[in-house]
Amino acid sequence: MSKPDPAMNALGVLALELAGGEIPRQAVLSADQAGELAERVGRDLAKLVPQVAELDLVFAAAHFDPAEVLRPGWPIHRRLEELQMRAPGRNQGPRMLAFGTDADGDVPLPFQADASLVGGGLRVVPFLLTGSDVATTHAVAHALEETLLANGMAHADTALMAQNTFGARIEHARYFTVNDLAAMMSMQYDNQGLAALWPLIETAIMAPGDDEWLNAAPEPLLRYTHGEARMALFDPAGWCAHYNHGKNDCDRLKGIYEQFLMRQRQMAAVLEAHGVPVLFVHCEAGQDARELLAR
Repeated sequence: MSKPDPAMNALGVLALELAGGEIPRQAVLSADQAGELAERVGRDLAKLVPQVAELDLVFAAAHFDPAEVLRPGWPIHRRLEELQMRAPGRNQGPRMLAFGTDADGDVPLPFQADASLVGGGLRVVPFLLTGSDVATTHAVAHALEETLLANGMAHADTALMAQNTFGARIEHARYFTVNDLAAMMSMQYDNQGLAALWPLIETAIMAPGDDEWLNAAPEPLLRYTHGEARMALFDPAGWCAHYNHGKNDCDRLKGIYEQFLMRQRQMAAVLEAHGVPVLFVHCEAGQDARELLAR
């Protein structure tokens, strides 16, 4: 199975900006509700890019934290692609495939959101547009990249239905491609003081075979390689040596060292939310931390 490609298939989300820190009451919609919401999403997208109507719309009526979508290999969209390929009626014209709760009313495993990431102000509902004609699919993907960021507000009745069915007040509902979503998250991380970490996340998502370093004191030392982030783990003496603090200053700088450890934990949590495992590499004073991470 090939991985979904944002340049070939059109990978997107319906982004729901929640009001007042609310948490939606419903994690996944029923099959009937999923179908109705998918119809409105398809209508909205076709108004923006008419060729959308020539493709299969594959829609998961479940909401996720953006970090769950922005992961190496696009795992949620890959599930949608797998379901699209298994569904009957391929090559018989455009289909609308909407997925909600299973026959017992439970949340299917592929659409169970990470409970530890619930509570953010933005939830995203994934969709995929694809078809047997590669040129059409590519054209739609390109057109959506050109259109959604500036003009991708969902129609009022779509937003209202999402609000009523998911059970949370929604201030704004709009469509993003996954590239739009990545750009927005980059800006959010910048506002949260995490701009230095974004190049590693972006590399993991967009070019997972590449290497990327975070080597900018006083930030933690990090290297992304081979699908994981390697983070230098310093004891106080090693930290003082690597960041060129004077030996006599280590005791005085204990509070700053504790802040450094908190920063490491924060960055590790963000990376793991994006599906990037973190390996801590112990570095003692006198060892070249960069060389250890490069092994």
